[in-house]
Amino acid sequence: PLTLSEFYGQRHLLADGKPLQSAISQGRAHSMVFWGPPGTGKTTLARMIAATTASHFIALSAVMAGVKDVRAAVSEAEQYRQMSNRSTVLFLDEVHRFNKSQQDAFLPYVENGTLTFIGATTENPSFELNNALLSRARVYVLKMLEVDDLAGILKRALTDEERGLGGRYSLSDESIQLIATAADGDARRSLNLLELSADLAEDGKITDDIVKEVASGSRRRFDKQGEYFYDQISALHKSIRGTDPDAALYWLMRMLDGGCDALYIARRLVRVASEDIGNADPRALQLTLNAWEAQERLGSPEGELA
Repeated sequence: PLTLSEFYGQRHLLADGKPLQSAISQGRAHSMVFWGPPGTGKTTLARMIAATTASHFIALSAVMAGVKDVRAAVSEAEQYRQMSNRSTVLFLDEVHRFNKSQQDAFLPYVENGTLTFIGATTENPSFELNNALLSRARVYVLKMLEVDDLAGILKRALTDEERGLGGRYSLSDESIQLIATAADGDARRSLNLLELSADLAEDGKITDDIVKEVASGSRRRFDKQGEYFYDQISALHKSIRGTDPDAALYWLMRMLDGGCDALYIARRLVRVASEDIGNADPRALQLTLNAWEAQERLGSPEGELA
């Protein structure tokens, strides 16, 4: 997307009157950090802000860059400011990968206005970023995209002449929904699945069978020992505590489907049996211990049934 009208999702940030929407539409940039899952539009929003504010845009990745690259970006921004009297947006992807000294390197230039800093991270900024940096940048939380948003992106990609498939391929509504569901809130993944389906198509027809085959290899969003990992195990725990068996089974299977170690879940369920159920049903502890032993003896997938 090049404009807000083409951007799908994040209505809590981009609806009329919201601060981020106002900043983009009025061409006013401020330092900010985008926190959210992959494929939710962090890089796209940064580029959009730079374009609408007529700012010079420098993109770095904390995975590859170091203090030397930051200094080079600062030098480029200062030269650009002298030549054109316009500001520079420095976009730093995976900003949580920078250590404290690396994050401190560009603070003076954010302070004096040489740079407008935009960071992107998939990790909680409160845990991963310096307080000094957070005090100078507003944090915006981006959410996973809804299935309807992803379906809209896919339909635009199918018809767009310049940035999409230009109407050369046909796809049923059922297949669009299947891809949107398999993408699990990730716009980039949905477009990759569409592109792969198009590569396998014959005579411009992407059949439902092709889409089912492509979508079947897509795994649910999960990150071992990361933010989603703890969110999901917490959701499982609270679903049981709240006596919601459907939700409990959903979160259990979502974690197993995403690749979680089943023995970790077994340990947590023993804790749930003791902490949350207790004497309300003394058999719960024995059941969870038996299930744990079954998983250790059988492994996956048989042990998961226990």
